[in-house]
Amino acid sequence: MAVHAKIQEITDRIIQRSAASRDAYLSRMRAAASKGPSRAHLSCSGQAHAFAAAGEDQGALATGIGGNLGIVTAYNDMLSAHQPFEVFPDILRDAARSVGGTAQVAGGVPAMCDGVTQGEAGMELSLFSRDVIAMATGVALSHNVFDAAVFLGVCDKIVPGLVIGAQAFGHLPAVFVPAGPMTSGLANDDKAMVRQKFAAGECGREELMAAEMAAYHGPGTCTFYGTANTNQMLMEFMGLHLPGSSFVTPNTGMRMALTAEGARRALSLSALGENYTPVCDILDEKAFVNGMVGLMATGGSTNLLIHLVAMARAGGIVLTPEDFSDISEIVPLLARVYPNGLADVNHFHAAGGLGLVIRELLKGGLLHPDTMTVAGRGLAHYTEEPFLQDGELIWREGTETTLNDKIVGTIETPFAETGGLKRLKGSLGTGVIKVSAVKPEFHIVEAPARVFHSQEDAKAAFKAGEFTGDVIVVVRFQGPKANGMPELHSLTPMLAILQGRGQKVALVTDGRMSGASGKVPAAIHVCPEAVDGGPIAQVQDGDMLRLDAVNGTLENLSTEAAGRPIATADLTGGHTGTGRELFAPFRASVGAAETGACVFGW
Repeated sequence: MAVHAKIQEITDRIIQRSAASRDAYLSRMRAAASKGPSRAHLSCSGQAHAFAAAGEDQGALATGIGGNLGIVTAYNDMLSAHQPFEVFPDILRDAARSVGGTAQVAGGVPAMCDGVTQGEAGMELSLFSRDVIAMATGVALSHNVFDAAVFLGVCDKIVPGLVIGAQAFGHLPAVFVPAGPMTSGLANDDKAMVRQKFAAGECGREELMAAEMAAYHGPGTCTFYGTANTNQMLMEFMGLHLPGSSFVTPNTGMRMALTAEGARRALSLSALGENYTPVCDILDEKAFVNGMVGLMATGGSTNLLIHLVAMARAGGIVLTPEDFSDISEIVPLLARVYPNGLADVNHFHAAGGLGLVIRELLKGGLLHPDTMTVAGRGLAHYTEEPFLQDGELIWREGTETTLNDKIVGTIETPFAETGGLKRLKGSLGTGVIKVSAVKPEFHIVEAPARVFHSQEDAKAAFKAGEFTGDVIVVVRFQGPKANGMPELHSLTPMLAILQGRGQKVALVTDGRMSGASGKVPAAIHVCPEAVDGGPIAQVQDGDMLRLDAVNGTLENLSTEAAGRPIATADLTGGHTGTGRELFAPFRASVGAAETGACVFGW
């Protein structure tokens, strides 16, 4: 089917808008590629240093006949999502040797968990960690001894940071290798219910802890559809994963086979062979449009509104909030995964998963079908599923029908006609709202404001019983320049309780909300942020605010607000401790949320 006219129109305007920066980027990548395999240009001393610890691979590295694969890993054994990567380098080395190549761990990147740091000081490093990961990736690959690379990462900032870093070496092929989700534990809805009971004082910490341990119980990614699993979806839609590999659980035969194939595939795409496919040719404008379509069709995390912009800019491609909003208007919601439904990602994968969603979107003309991927030309490769046949990895055509129509819908019978994302604009500035999990009766909220400068103060007011009527909670000075733009997910139980009592409630913030949030209307990423003197800094308690996700407006109805002085806040107490003092240069140079909240100045 021909590509939908609106999808093509959006793509064309992105191409036109990005022409100068994209051409400059591609020129740099072509120049890097023209130098040929890098090891040949090293001095003998340099090569000896690079190969000294390679053991049995020294000879192959010295001759340079086989390709050398660089492994960039986010392994640590504190975080369940990244613990499986401990054994991946050995699998990748053996796979590289099987095709006459070699593999070396080029370097590690930090991987922090937003789940551990929610509501804690460490969360203020979270968004900035993405750019640290990108820089660490650059350092890892800077030795210029690699013909291709594989990237081991899963969670919130890790995959976007790795993608940004990979594009700095965009002349190299890149295959992203996931670890997979943990097996299903306590249902996400049951876990959320216990959290709300605890917030309301209806259960103790022992019951809360038991529920959390039952939900997060083994190696792998958390099973709800938050930022981590949205990252995995994007890597398939954008052609950087092997088809069907995102949601295969850790420590299984299939997971190990896919990991080994990732090494072989990356080497097969190097300039030493006949199928040279650098990552700069995969991550073009069409790939990013496909990624945005996937985000809307699956109800993915709002954090990707920032990360996709930053990832695109790393390759000279300029995305805007309007691009996301316009795509959302024409892309139906085809997945119901918690918090947008009761299923987790394992249930989603079993019901047809990403392969079926991609098939349906291709059928509706809502994806560019002709993109280059690590599996070859054409997104149709990603409608196939991996199987083990006599111990060998093969791909077969995936299911053509949903195996559970409560989890995976079709183009003809979607769960919603749009992707549920709306850009907001009005006298409070600009922002975005995700309504795919918000009931229609809450899409418009008009209520008096209560203003806070921290989520702790908002939670203290809740515990003191101060929220007795309809309210729009404003939490400001949470933008990237103020304090690194932490997620405010710890407000979710409080707001959900108020909503459950029958109160009209919403959140307005220049900060972020987690990919696990969604049932309470939240205007997030508000720009300009308060520390830049945006209108959100003029709101006072009692101002009548209106959040309208139907018409896309965000207004302060108190007309005198525009003439008020700009509020200020003493932020110095939040700029030290838990490593925050190290990130002062980031806070000073970071861009706005709508341009990706990046420190690189793109």
